[in-house]
Amino acid sequence: MRTLAGYTNIMSAKPGDTVEFKVSSHGPASTFSARLVRLITTEEHPRTAGLIERDVDAPFNGEYHARRQPIHTGSYGYVEHATAFSGLKDFTIQTWLWPTLPGTRRQTIAGTWDESRSLGFAIEIDEMGRLTFLMGDGGGNVSSANLSTPLLERQWVFVAASYSAKDRTVVLHQSPRCDIGDLGSAETQKFDIAAFHGNRAQRYFFIAAHKASGGDGLLLAGGHYNGKIDSPKLHACALSLEEIALLGGAEVSRLSECVLADWDFSIDQGSDVFKDVSGNGLDGRLVNMPTRAMKGHNWTGRFHDWRTAPTEYGAIHFHDDDLYDAGWSTDFAFTIPSGLESGVYAARLEAQDASPAYVIFFVRPPRGQATSDVVYLASTATYMAYANQSLIGRDPLDEMSMGSLLIFGEDDVFLNENPEYGKSLYDLHTDGSGVCYSSRLRPVLNMSPNAKYWSFGDGYLTGWLDASGIRADVITDEDLHNEGESILAPYRVVLTGCHPEYVSLAMWDALKTHLGRGGRLMYLGGNGFYWRTAFHPTLPGLIEVRRAEDGSRAWSAEAGEYFMSTTGEYGGMWRRQDRTPNQLVGIGFCAQGFMSGSYYQWCPGSTDPRVDFVFDGVTKGPRFGDYGLSGNGAAGQELDRYDPALGSPRHAVVIATSTGHTDNMMLAKEEFGAIHWMIGGTENNNVRSDIVFFETTGGGAVFSVGSISWCMSLPIDNYKNDVSRVTRNVLERFRDPRPFSVPVFGDDESSLHGDATT
Repeated sequence: MRTLAGYTNIMSAKPGDTVEFKVSSHGPASTFSARLVRLITTEEHPRTAGLIERDVDAPFNGEYHARRQPIHTGSYGYVEHATAFSGLKDFTIQTWLWPTLPGTRRQTIAGTWDESRSLGFAIEIDEMGRLTFLMGDGGGNVSSANLSTPLLERQWVFVAASYSAKDRTVVLHQSPRCDIGDLGSAETQKFDIAAFHGNRAQRYFFIAAHKASGGDGLLLAGGHYNGKIDSPKLHACALSLEEIALLGGAEVSRLSECVLADWDFSIDQGSDVFKDVSGNGLDGRLVNMPTRAMKGHNWTGRFHDWRTAPTEYGAIHFHDDDLYDAGWSTDFAFTIPSGLESGVYAARLEAQDASPAYVIFFVRPPRGQATSDVVYLASTATYMAYANQSLIGRDPLDEMSMGSLLIFGEDDVFLNENPEYGKSLYDLHTDGSGVCYSSRLRPVLNMSPNAKYWSFGDGYLTGWLDASGIRADVITDEDLHNEGESILAPYRVVLTGCHPEYVSLAMWDALKTHLGRGGRLMYLGGNGFYWRTAFHPTLPGLIEVRRAEDGSRAWSAEAGEYFMSTTGEYGGMWRRQDRTPNQLVGIGFCAQGFMSGSYYQWCPGSTDPRVDFVFDGVTKGPRFGDYGLSGNGAAGQELDRYDPALGSPRHAVVIATSTGHTDNMMLAKEEFGAIHWMIGGTENNNVRSDIVFFETTGGGAVFSVGSISWCMSLPIDNYKNDVSRVTRNVLERFRDPRPFSVPVFGDDESSLHGDATT
């Protein structure tokens, strides 16, 4: 049973950096123990040596008080000012709304409402989906009023509330945006309000939530709104019915003198700040990273890049389950000492009657100082993308179509009971929109030993390196993104893990530059270099993915919302952006299936003298790799194939290709083309994994295996198998400083496409 969870302030640390560990306990134990371990392997399996971890002396090793640290999900915005909102007597709130879950529960749109004191005002959507005005004097008197017509789901509507302190009345107004064929009419009503707003101190104005508690210095929110908000504005006057009716249309310049705040969400799109353009300086801050760069009520469809038409992207999409930073307090810290070997480490947490929990982090060498000529690039962007993905709640047919059945683990149960730990980029928000941001500033339960899927399967590779006596430094995707090719420069060989799916432009360019300067890359996985990924430029530990146009994806971004808010880059597959994986590593994603693996057969290209080094000690039989910990085959889960039409180098040697796949291994969506009815492994030759080698300019080279399951075959027979031997042979040749030479061919095309000879 899982009761402990934790995370760190940084995922990668070099000597001198301090890693802070933040822990929460869900169990009855009053204490927990923590000790530093180095993880060599990451899975218990009867066909391997099991989970190997080595104790490391550390100052934090010891006992700690166990406590429950809460997580507060839900995004919102707030503006803090000492006097601006306390003195309001007459006022008008206006905004455009695109509600996604009206009629489910009370949701606050905007206002100063403080639930803990029943003080302030707000416009809301009530349990019936109706526009509501709420006011309380802080002394127990609360008044509310609502319009009769419920708001429509996913339809733009202009709403306003105008309050007159003198008359003790509020005018509520809503007018749907009407396009061709849409039905809807404006509704306006005046209501008497018994409660008096008063002059009590209020420091905060909220958007998409209200103030729930102010205890212990925390600013907590409740009543989270689901949907888009565009162009909210606060007037320090009570506008008339006629004036309110004009607000949703053209600018009304004569009303500008009473504008207290005019928030323009189209400014600083990627940030956690929203700007007030009234001149009064009432800028606000966003909490838990709602989705920005969303098309607004005035989107024309003429432009799809928010940078081209920023005024048409003035909406923010708020969700009640958004989460950026869990905000936990630190339980203990560890400053990386000089001399600590680069590798994968964890604080192992244990409490009575509970399974151990591991808080993972990576130790890299000092900046610019390599301790090996080999570096393992940990796929932390992929770990973040799959963070806390759970089987519970998913359609069983999704799994059965891939040839596997649902098996719930303790992490699935824990996440089902504690959804506040946040979602993966494969999940949907409460309102059905796709999750496009993920953060490491929260517990990531499936980045742990014995996790399912591919999230931490790279322990097969680190275990192989250890068993082979090969010392390799470790860096992370985030390191590579931040520092570029300079972090790779000291190394001759870069190793990927089994699933480097999520890659930023900076990462891509760094690897390409490194190869052009004589570096060597061993791509030891499948479905790699697939989704274009953005790292937030200022908020640490946050990535963004927009699933645009094609690809094997769990959700699709809405039209007009394909460009990432954090960087302005066009989202989606690298394949659709003239940066196919084939160009970088020779192969690209083509098929997936999770019931069984298969084996490889040697291709004619395997006789090319250019790849003789691959076969030292290898007996070429009719098949190899027909074993492994994932479906008993080295070719499995997700596969990549060679294709010159997609940019695979024509001088590449196709050494081997997989065969024997069942119809549970299915063609990827983007591969359908004109043969979309033939999608299974028994009927489509494109359902395969190709193992390729090619040289690069500058003396470098690439070796790619095209299968997530490849590394999961390394441990078989105590690492004494052909998959292991081939991997070792390639690594040893890649470590050799002798440069590779790009071959020169004549006009005979038969020498190309995998059968090239020098």
